[in-house]
Amino acid sequence: MATTTTATPDPALNKEFNEGSSIHDHGTPAVNGAHANNNNNNNTTANRPRYDYGGNPLYHANTGDSARFPAFGGEFQPGLYRPTTERKFANPAPLGLSAFALTTFILSLINVGTRNLLEPNIVVALAFGYGGLVQLLAGMWEMAVGNTFGATALSSYGGFWISFAIVLTPGGFDIVASYTPTSAGGSSATAGVNDFNNAFGLFLMGWFIFTFILLLCTLRSTVAFFLLFFFLDLAFLLLGLARLYADDAGNTNVPINKAGGYFGLFAAIMAWYSSYAGLADDSNSFWVVPVVHFPWSVKGRELRSGKHKKSERETV
Repeated sequence: MATTTTATPDPALNKEFNEGSSIHDHGTPAVNGAHANNNNNNNTTANRPRYDYGGNPLYHANTGDSARFPAFGGEFQPGLYRPTTERKFANPAPLGLSAFALTTFILSLINVGTRNLLEPNIVVALAFGYGGLVQLLAGMWEMAVGNTFGATALSSYGGFWISFAIVLTPGGFDIVASYTPTSAGGSSATAGVNDFNNAFGLFLMGWFIFTFILLLCTLRSTVAFFLLFFFLDLAFLLLGLARLYADDAGNTNVPINKAGGYFGLFAAIMAWYSSYAGLADDSNSFWVVPVVHFPWSVKGRELRSGKHKKSERETV
């Protein structure tokens, strides 16, 4: 899909985009591996009739101020939005966020005991296919579009879901069974009954530390982006503690585990919200997703100083 972007990037707001041209036409052929100069682009764009792609309602020419969105405009990065000029890829963030959200949502429902479900076996399929493989691919595509934060986060959590599925695959890798103590006669023994709980608790605590590092990178973005990692970090912490504080019979700490499940649900909802922010624009939605910037962020300071100019589309 050809897209024409017309905008003047503001160096003060976008630290990563410093091209001088103000008009970029994705349909214009490159000259010696680079785009033509401003005059050629202006003439080409002005003289070429606008093609409506057969009246395709999904076609959208991203022009004007909408070419530069505020912090986390549906892209999985805490910094200011990188313009779509020269881009040959779609935005992979909504795909990765959706994969993360659904898998987290189902597991969290089981953790809070919805409909008396106790075993997370159904999550294994989601963790391998959607939350794992699809999210990992989305992370790789984030690398292709130059988003280091998105590539690190989505690829890592894709790996988390794959490893989670490997651990819980019934009869597959025998990881849980290897921690199950048995006596010489084959009956269960009491010694080491919490070996798996302790090991799995440490596994989750490691992800708590990693998520906290990502959380620190969201402190100058938007509230929705921050809350996604804040809720997820608390979920990892509580679920890990529920394993580490299991009782002598090997049962996880139910109140702490449920609390972790609820924070997991909150994280899933925020991931879906952020995914919707990346999908909805003026070509397919009648409204825009509200934005709440931290007062110390770049956009927050602009709003307080009265210098902020509302763009055609402002998303989370």
